[in-house]
Amino acid sequence: MSLTPAAPATGWAATQGRILTIAWPVMLSNITVPLLGLVDSAILGHLPDAAYLGAVSIGAQLFTLLCWSFGFLRMGTTALTARSRSATEQVDVLGHAFWLAIPLSAIIGLCGWLLLPLVIPWMGATPAVSDGAQLYLSIRVISVPAVFAQYALLGWFIGRGQTRVPLIIMTITNLANGGLDALFVYGMDMTTDGVAFGSVMADYIGLATGLWFVLRQTNSADQPLLLRAKQYWLQRPSWQQLQPMIRINHQLFVRTLTLLLLFAFFNAQGARQGELILAANSLIITLLMLISNALDGIAHAAESLTGQTLAQASASQTTHKSPPPTQTQQDQSANVRRIILITGVNSVLLAVLLSLLFAAAGSWLWPLLTDNTALLPLLDEYQIWLVGLPLAGFWSYWLDGLCIGAGATHTMRNAMLAAALLVFMPLWWLTTDLGNTGLWLSFYAFLLARAVFVTRFAIQLYRQPVSFAPAH
Repeated sequence: MSLTPAAPATGWAATQGRILTIAWPVMLSNITVPLLGLVDSAILGHLPDAAYLGAVSIGAQLFTLLCWSFGFLRMGTTALTARSRSATEQVDVLGHAFWLAIPLSAIIGLCGWLLLPLVIPWMGATPAVSDGAQLYLSIRVISVPAVFAQYALLGWFIGRGQTRVPLIIMTITNLANGGLDALFVYGMDMTTDGVAFGSVMADYIGLATGLWFVLRQTNSADQPLLLRAKQYWLQRPSWQQLQPMIRINHQLFVRTLTLLLLFAFFNAQGARQGELILAANSLIITLLMLISNALDGIAHAAESLTGQTLAQASASQTTHKSPPPTQTQQDQSANVRRIILITGVNSVLLAVLLSLLFAAAGSWLWPLLTDNTALLPLLDEYQIWLVGLPLAGFWSYWLDGLCIGAGATHTMRNAMLAAALLVFMPLWWLTTDLGNTGLWLSFYAFLLARAVFVTRFAIQLYRQPVSFAPAH
C-alpha cells in the first residue's frame, strides 16, 4: 500500500460515501476509549475489597485528565498531515510530531509522577483508596510517552483519511488491556498494581501496532520515504522545521486548556449547589462526551477531506499540470464547498437523531445509570438540557473540523477564548440567582458562541476555499 495521499472524492454521492468511510471507524474507535477504564473496573469489581476499584477509578480519572490536556497533538498532526501536498511531506509531519511528542511526554510524565500524589488527597478518598491510587499512578505514568506518540499516529492516519487504522489500534489496545489485567489480577494475585501494569503494556502494544501500520504502508516505490522516516530516530529536525508543528499545537493547547478549565469551573459551581446537583450535572456531561464522540466522526471527515482537497489544489498550482491552474482552482473550490455542505448536513441529521434518542430514552436511561431515588427525579427535571445538547453543540464540533482542515487553528483558539471569557463567564455571573438553570444556560450560550465566533471563517472558506490552501 502506497503512502501517496488519496485523491479527494468528487461528486455528491462520492463525497458522501467518503465522509461515511472516514466517519464510522472514528465513531467506533471513540466508543472504545471508555472501554479501557470499564475493563479495569469490571476486573477489580470482582475482588472482595472495594478499595481497589476506588483507587483505580480515581487514578484513571487523573491520568485521563493529564493526557487529555495534550490531545492537541492529535489535532495538530491531523491538520498538517491532511494539508500535506506529497507523501514526503506526510512523513515529515509524522517525524516532527514524534520529536515534539516524545520529549514533551517525558517532561509531563515526570511532572505527573511528582505532582499527582499531591493532588490525590484533594479527592477526599479514604487512606486505602488514596494509597492505591498513588500506586496506580506511579506505574501508569510510564505509559505517557506511548499515549502521546499514539496521539501523533492517530492524527496522522486521520489526516490521511485512513480512519480504520485508529479503530484497529484502539481495538487491539483494549483487547490487550483486558487480557493482561486478567492475567496479572487473577493469574498472579496482583491488585491495583496489576491493572496499572496491564494498561501500561497495552498502551505500548497499541503504539507498536500503529508503527507497524506506518511501515506496512511503504512499498518498494516508497523505499526512500522509509529511509527518510528512519532518519528521524537519528537526526533531530531543526527549529525551523518544527515551527509549523509547534505553532499549531500551542494554539490548540490554549484552546484545550481553556475548555478543561471551563469544565472544571462548571463542576465546581455544581458542587457548590450540593451533591445531587453535582451528580446530575456529571451524568449529563458524561453523556455529552458520548455526543461529542459521535459527532467527532463527521468532524474528522471534514478535517481530512478539506485538508486533502486544499493540499491538492496547492500541489496542482505548484506543478502547473493540466488542467490549467485557474480551472484547478475552480474544481477544488467546488469540491471544498461540497465537503462543507455535506458534512454540515450529516452533522445536523446526526444531532437531530441523538436528540430524539435522548428524548425517547428518558423513562429508562436514568435508571440504567443510577438507582438513587433522590437523584432520579432531578435527572428527569434536567433531561431537557441533555436533549438539547446535540443541537447546541454540533455546530462548534463541525466548524472545528473545518478549521483544522483549513489550518485555521488560531480561529479555534480565539473562538474558544472569546466564548469562555466574553459569553460564559458574564452570563453565569448575571444568572447566579437562577442556580443550576443559570449554569446550564451559560453553558448552552458557550457552545453556540463557539460556533458564532467561527462563522466568519466558515463563510470565507466557502466563498474562497483556495485562499486557505497550504503555501507553496
